[in-house]
Amino acid sequence: MSALFEELDYCPTPIGAVSLRRRRDLKLDVDVFEIRLGDESLMTSLFTASEIALARRGLAALGTAAKPDVVVGGLGLGYTAHAVLEASAGASLIVVEALAPVIEWHQSGVLPLGTAIANDPRCQLVQGDFFAMAASDEGFDPQAPGRQLDAILVDIDHSPEALLDERSESFYRTDGLRRLARHLRPGGVFGLWSDALPDESFLARLGSVFAEARAEPVTFHNPLQDRPFTQTVYLARAYEKPAS
Repeated sequence: MSALFEELDYCPTPIGAVSLRRRRDLKLDVDVFEIRLGDESLMTSLFTASEIALARRGLAALGTAAKPDVVVGGLGLGYTAHAVLEASAGASLIVVEALAPVIEWHQSGVLPLGTAIANDPRCQLVQGDFFAMAASDEGFDPQAPGRQLDAILVDIDHSPEALLDERSESFYRTDGLRRLARHLRPGGVFGLWSDALPDESFLARLGSVFAEARAEPVTFHNPLQDRPFTQTVYLARAYEKPAS
């Protein structure tokens, strides 16, 4: 049996101390991995349905793109990135992660997915500020500044209103979404994970920037509370031609 609790790593970062913890849930008889920023939980391996749904639904919204170029903002435990690679054999993936220790955990194989993401030749792990990249002209690919993508999928903040760092607030406003949309090819897809129920005001901002926008609830069973729990995936499609 695993130890009941273990702190696998603890590192200071510019936005606070990040830690990786593993605990044994005796009721469920599983090891649970958790990433925390200070006292705040960022991600747990116990609930991954909506992170996986972000990838699968985002790629499905692309339709016939056989070899999509994809950016995932936020690496975490890796479930969104891994789902992209599983869903499309021809995908090219860049994962932007601000915290160096998180990238190192994937490279060392200490997480549940091991080194599957770090060792996949289709995937490039980039340490950087996703929100600054989204606002820039250069975009997300350090080797090809200005490169446009088929899909940009984001799982960083808890929701458009519950932020890990107040500096990301402008990303969720109309001007920030317009800057992001420049990095999508015509008809490309923007997807966003949220821990909250659909936010009509954010959905309206998406609709003012993109040709199509919708919020899709993702409901799954919460074994700790023994009841359904709902999170949200936002999906938006860029205009086929630049908006006039």
